[in-house]
Amino acid sequence: MTLNLYYICQDIYEMETTEIDANEISSLSSLQPEDWADIVPQFDFYTKSTFCFPIKVTMNNEIVGIGATIVHNEVAWLAHIIVHPDYRHRGIGQQITQTLVEISKTKNSSTIYLIATEYGEPVYKKVGFIIETDYLIYKNVVKKDWKISGNIQPYKEKNMKQLVALDRDISGEDRIIHLEEHFANGMVYHTEDIVEGYFLPTLGEGLIIASNEIAGVELLKLHLKHNDRVVIPKENNAAQKFLQETGFGEVKVIKRMRLGIERKVQFANIYNRIGGNVG
Repeated sequence: MTLNLYYICQDIYEMETTEIDANEISSLSSLQPEDWADIVPQFDFYTKSTFCFPIKVTMNNEIVGIGATIVHNEVAWLAHIIVHPDYRHRGIGQQITQTLVEISKTKNSSTIYLIATEYGEPVYKKVGFIIETDYLIYKNVVKKDWKISGNIQPYKEKNMKQLVALDRDISGEDRIIHLEEHFANGMVYHTEDIVEGYFLPTLGEGLIIASNEIAGVELLKLHLKHNDRVVIPKENNAAQKFLQETGFGEVKVIKRMRLGIERKVQFANIYNRIGGNVG
């Protein structure tokens, strides 16, 4: 099977596209950051998806850096940009980022996003990214025996049109290609026939989008039944208030960065983001 993989040959400073054997995906575990979710399934997904374009950097036939771009039509996300600790401070991270940006532009993406760790932020600024907002990572959120709202029901096909419109309105993206396979396992908050929010537990960290505070907090309670971590934009005051009242262990701040056209994103309506691959 032909996989979507770009290959950067560092030692001769030339880049070429090539296929990758599926068995090579498992070898990426050597680049696994300690506090990240398992990267192997993510890159397996990237290599099999028509809208994802993963790359690797090799030196002396060794993979020393990786990354991917996920293209949602005019919007792209850069994800899992990782350099092996033994090869940092050599410009590899910047080279990966620049290459992913160029790939995104060839796919006609006029806006490019990424989530930056404190180590990655200076690298991305060199490429031209600017900080768009802060994400707050709440860890060890206290579990409580919440009663789940009766307005929350399993996704039904009739919800599709409203759900897609709601997501596009809040995210500023047309990303249905990335979401649709997770709808079947999704939960929808609705009042009568009006969809006011949704929760996709099988998509990354469990995406939650809501048009109002009541729907958002109720879906957040459902998420916390089986999770103790929530990631929200700093603009979401309703979620912050709820988490403060509920209790948590610590909060960490990470940056959402942008290159290109600014889009209308309703950050206050994001109650849990997918992950570093889509904010």
